[in-house]
Amino acid sequence: MKYYMGIDVGTASVRAALTDQNGKVVVQAEQPIQIWKPQPDYYEQSSDDIWAACCTVSKRIAQAANLCYLQGIGFVATCSLVVLDEKFEPLAVNAEGMNNRNIIMWMDHRAVDQVDRINRTKHRVLKYMGGVMSPEMQPPKLLWLKEKLRTICWEKAGRFFDLPDFLSWKATGATTRSLCTLICKWTYSAETGWNDCFWKQIGLGDLTVNNHSKIGNDVLSPGSRVGRGLTPVAAQALGLPIGIAVAASLIDAHAGGLGVIGADVKGSNLPCENKPITSRFALICGTSSCHMGISKDPIFVPGVWGPYYSVMVPGFWLNEGGQSATGKLIDHVIRSHAAFTELESKAKASGKNVYMYLNSHLESIKKSYAVGMLTVDLHVWPDFHGNRSPLADPTLKGMVTGLALSNDLDDLAKLYLATIQALALGTRHILETMLTAGHQIDTIFMCGGLSKNLLFSQIHADISGMPVVLAKEEESVLVGAAILGACASGDFSSIQEAMEKMGKIGEIIHPDPRQKRFYDNKYKVFLKLVEHQKKYRAIMQNI
Repeated sequence: MKYYMGIDVGTASVRAALTDQNGKVVVQAEQPIQIWKPQPDYYEQSSDDIWAACCTVSKRIAQAANLCYLQGIGFVATCSLVVLDEKFEPLAVNAEGMNNRNIIMWMDHRAVDQVDRINRTKHRVLKYMGGVMSPEMQPPKLLWLKEKLRTICWEKAGRFFDLPDFLSWKATGATTRSLCTLICKWTYSAETGWNDCFWKQIGLGDLTVNNHSKIGNDVLSPGSRVGRGLTPVAAQALGLPIGIAVAASLIDAHAGGLGVIGADVKGSNLPCENKPITSRFALICGTSSCHMGISKDPIFVPGVWGPYYSVMVPGFWLNEGGQSATGKLIDHVIRSHAAFTELESKAKASGKNVYMYLNSHLESIKKSYAVGMLTVDLHVWPDFHGNRSPLADPTLKGMVTGLALSNDLDDLAKLYLATIQALALGTRHILETMLTAGHQIDTIFMCGGLSKNLLFSQIHADISGMPVVLAKEEESVLVGAAILGACASGDFSSIQEAMEKMGKIGEIIHPDPRQKRFYDNKYKVFLKLVEHQKKYRAIMQNI
């Protein structure tokens, strides 16, 4: 049996897994990483800290498993911006000049003014980003660095990496970039390459010099072999054999899509059985959520990123919706409630985590056959960190209506439930926008940390009206990363072959048709909430 390693740098931790040729996870490890929050909406990390964590988890796996048959390794990560100087050393992205903090994280929204100016150009590259760019992408962050940290950072910078590409560089010494990262977050085109006109128009023409050396001029499709494999220095640091094949990287959410969307569904009786892969929708839900739909021809969806060509599944166009805060939002709602201390104590005493305890508590207080109906008068708009899709408005705020003059555990449980419902209603909003634009989707494939919460999965099925398919391996992002390594090794002829062989479906959750009318009405309220927010904003501007 041959084996492959996947390493995933998430928002708060680095995880690694060793999988076999059938996609079974043999052993895995996890290591936390640091996050700095110097002010609201600013989030920074350290590339040294992240690489050290990658080495830690890799060595743990090496100690726990026989790596004689390790064939390839794939790195995936959040789409954060890594800044290095001319000597490839970390360079500060902060006014304090702290070089160890050299990463602007994906969820950082410091560049809202810059992205607004970029969007006002209406440059044609924006057509392939749902019409508007997000502050979570790299051009506005780069423009912010030039305008705000010219002497500290911009003039000293030698390389700007997307975090997944930084990892493949650390492993191989090759400055190769992934087609996935450059197209999805940097405005690169698979057909025409960099658009120099765009960079010059937004004030970043200096990035086009020397054949775009600072942002990348050697680009490979995800899963292609990078350089000559692991260098001696990287191999020693990771505890792995020298020369192991290293794959061109993916953004972590896209790796989750690889891990689930191509699985064999024969005999499942799912709506997507015997249909093209374009009928499947990948929902990768963790700290944030990404909503992936693919098509043979480009589909332009207002407010939804893309269409991006060959960034996840080769030969297919990808549209990517998303919610900037999902797991982070649920955690925020729970922890900021007055009853959290009581919840934490009771959950610990019962041997459950707080989410499992809340799920069981909701069952104990429900007044009808369905837990969901506890929120008939309680509604949440979930954009506490702005709307990524389909409204593409980073300035939107969260809303809650229906609060009572009480703060007990029942209230916390209901607010938790209403928040999950709001996230699922947001997914429905994205889905309906994609369907209206021309996608033919009928089945949701879900993975990520939140997919382990069966209440979260069931509510998504009920609100979308589609079955939700969970992956057999809970760590689908790591399986997707391992698929990259498998392709780089040459053991599979294509990404599609590896997806079908290594991706496996698990539990299937069907929607409860009895709740359709309830959730149809709740969706109407959901859309009214944002309509009202915009009206309130207009009123308050008249002062």
